[in-house]
Amino acid sequence: MRPSVIFHITTAAQWAQAQASGRYEADSLVGEGFIHCSTGGQVARVANAGFRGQPGLVVLHIDEDAVGVPVRYENLEGGEELFPHLYGPLPAAAVAQATPLLPGPSGEFAFSAD
Repeated sequence: MRPSVIFHITTAAQWAQAQASGRYEADSLVGEGFIHCSTGGQVARVANAGFRGQPGLVVLHIDEDAVGVPVRYENLEGGEELFPHLYGPLPAAAVAQATPLLPGPSGEFAFSAD
């Protein structure tokens, strides 16, 4: 069973722009054709792999049923772990909340979906 809430890491500035325009388009949507997302259990690992120590980040809590674009769970790198991908722009209204993602003293992130 898939979760009804999925997550995306972005900068607070990019999220503010998305709120003003009503939709969010990550760079990956143009370059790869989709927006990378994570399940709650994947967020911290993804953040530490791609954003370690970076300030100014937020985690978007996305209502998967409200995105209005295809969501595919896949691993395009050949692994077995599946990640949710949004195949289209994310309507700002589908984001239930945005929470700050702050690095700890060592630069490492922690995240709880609860």
